[in-house]
Amino acid sequence: MKKTIKDVEWKGKRALVRCDFNVPLDEDLNITDDTRIKAALPTIEYLRDHGARVVIMSHLGRPKGEANPKYSLLPAAVRLGELLGKDVVFADSPQVVDDSVKEKVASMEEGDVVLLQNTRYRNEEEKNDPGFSKDLAELGDVFVQEAFGTAHRAHASTAGVADYLPCVSGFLIEKEVKFLSDAVDNPERPFVAIMGGAKVADKIQVIENLLDKVDTLIIGGGMMFTFFKAMGLEIGKSILDQEHIDVAKGLIKKAEEKGVNLILPVDTLCASEFSNDAETKEVKREEIPSDMMGMDIGTDSIKLFTHAIKEAKTVIWNGPMGVFEMPKFAEGTKAIAQALAESDCISVIGGGDSAAAVEQFGFADRVTHISTGGGASLEFLEGKILPGIDVIQDK
Repeated sequence: MKKTIKDVEWKGKRALVRCDFNVPLDEDLNITDDTRIKAALPTIEYLRDHGARVVIMSHLGRPKGEANPKYSLLPAAVRLGELLGKDVVFADSPQVVDDSVKEKVASMEEGDVVLLQNTRYRNEEEKNDPGFSKDLAELGDVFVQEAFGTAHRAHASTAGVADYLPCVSGFLIEKEVKFLSDAVDNPERPFVAIMGGAKVADKIQVIENLLDKVDTLIIGGGMMFTFFKAMGLEIGKSILDQEHIDVAKGLIKKAEEKGVNLILPVDTLCASEFSNDAETKEVKREEIPSDMMGMDIGTDSIKLFTHAIKEAKTVIWNGPMGVFEMPKFAEGTKAIAQALAESDCISVIGGGDSAAAVEQFGFADRVTHISTGGGASLEFLEGKILPGIDVIQDK
């Protein structure tokens, strides 16, 4: 068990909180989705209510170690203030930490909130530079890890700070670790994992790890064609991860050896070109035309997959079933999202495109947990130790 903010007496203390305010902005620098800011509110409110002075750090985009107004966290400071109903002091320094920032923090009163400028304005951030970590640490008394989306990165603000301050988790990290850990290590059975996305390479370690744990593994998305190729099938112009055909063969064999029910699509929706306006044709997996490409799972595959979901007690889903960004090829992904929404199972959505799809189709409030970290959740499912989680003190 890791320590959380509930294990600290906050009155009079400064909470240095690493949040994930890496929010999407439009051309006018308006926030188009404030989900990540809202996700941190319970932790920020708790700290304020218990007498802490809250100093928040985050990154935004990839400014490549230089101050760039395009990546300023000012919009996040404004939006956070609106959500809290309280002014948030924005410590706008291109150095992130300097004398003026230290003065702002020193003059804080209980319940005040200061947001630092983008930590990636400093190239020392991604190098996990001890000097920068120490500069940040001087602004707090306790380090609160609340950025699951960057917990797989050993950066100054995500891990390095913990060399100088005691570290506890916020509510969001606590929730992420609980749901992902329970799903992988102590699932209610039957336990089903659904893997999608384009490349086998991105998911090899996850699939390897899950084959030791799941009862059923469903493969969809672009990587299904690499598995088809491994089975000796022709795939037309469909996407192929050529280097990993033998790996796919090995995974099919391993599933068989371990008694895991491996479910691959039995049909696919093909298109004449990579376009929503393309001519389409639904075919069995053995009959993919040489001049067409698979763009989504087919009707029979949807029935097969949704039946497995209905039988499940725990489901982890990572990766779309097709090119869901195009409405014509979104049905497979939408059907999975809907099946999870209608199921009584514990459903954990592993961030990234799967999370975006669940939101897009309006099922976000009907699944058990949507991870806020695509890359972090993948590495967690691979069984890797995440630096940003590892630094949290044990109880």
